[in-house]
Amino acid sequence: MTPPTAGARPLDRLRPVGWAGLVVAAALAASVLTGALARTSLPVLLGSSVTRSGMDVAGVACVGLTLVALLLPGPRHLPGSALRPRQQVRATADRALVAVAGAWLVLVLVGTMFRAADAFGRPLGQLDAGEIGSFVTRLAGGRGLVLTAICVAALIACAVVRMRDPTRVQARVPMVAALLGLVTPAVTGHAGTHPDHQLAIMSIGVHVVGAALWVGGLAVVLVLVARHRALLDPVLPRFSRLAGWCLGAVAVTGVVTALIRLGSWDELVTTSYGALVIAKAVCLVLLGLLGWTARRRLAAGRTPVLRWAGVEVAVMAATLGIAAALSQSA
Repeated sequence: MTPPTAGARPLDRLRPVGWAGLVVAAALAASVLTGALARTSLPVLLGSSVTRSGMDVAGVACVGLTLVALLLPGPRHLPGSALRPRQQVRATADRALVAVAGAWLVLVLVGTMFRAADAFGRPLGQLDAGEIGSFVTRLAGGRGLVLTAICVAALIACAVVRMRDPTRVQARVPMVAALLGLVTPAVTGHAGTHPDHQLAIMSIGVHVVGAALWVGGLAVVLVLVARHRALLDPVLPRFSRLAGWCLGAVAVTGVVTALIRLGSWDELVTTSYGALVIAKAVCLVLLGLLGWTARRRLAAGRTPVLRWAGVEVAVMAATLGIAAALSQSA
């Protein structure tokens, strides 16, 4: 017999809220530590940090929600009792994708206003339409946000169509739109103007894609799949293999990006940017240890690894906040 499907506990439903709050708090703290408060006013700093980290959270969540359809085994590889939970998870993911992508688009639009205010060094209320137009057409960061808005709009359209008829749009299409929406502001604001332009673009692009698949996939597995034992058993090994590749990609590209951005090794300990790089590296090592522990428990047949995975997502959330601060310091 298949074990009964467990219902969602109230605490499980609050997990995404807690993770998002941790991202915002980490981003704000890291921004203050890098001296951002000396360059802009507190309201603009708060708005920029909240919207930037919120965009990252929404984007990563969208990647995870689109990844669910690829992680779930086909109906032929599941027992009959798991077919209905599989359909429920896919339907829930499609509905959630519409809502989260809509929130992402709102955050992009609001974030554009705060980023423009920061760029022109004035309060948000004193910003005029001409300055906003200049920001989104003349500055790389503004153009990147426009491209992100376009990608998110395409993602919403795909999600709406899939919610009505999943066969009309392949699952990979909205995933590509979500990944492009995440990569665009990163490469335009973080590496787009660096002398080693091509290497920086490739490095940060692979870094963002790997991190989004890793973080988003694990979070969605915990929130949507974990309550269905018949689905969790085949999904965990699949995701574990993907996470291993993502960890390697994030580690290698993180080192490359740090070497490109830092002029010398001394800047690791003498600059605020270097301090954030060290903090992010420590988080990455901790994530690797947590993932290795969970994988060993899984290989030994000890499938209750969800508590370890929850800690892993919490560390991931803090790392996302640090990454958001790093991108704003570019």
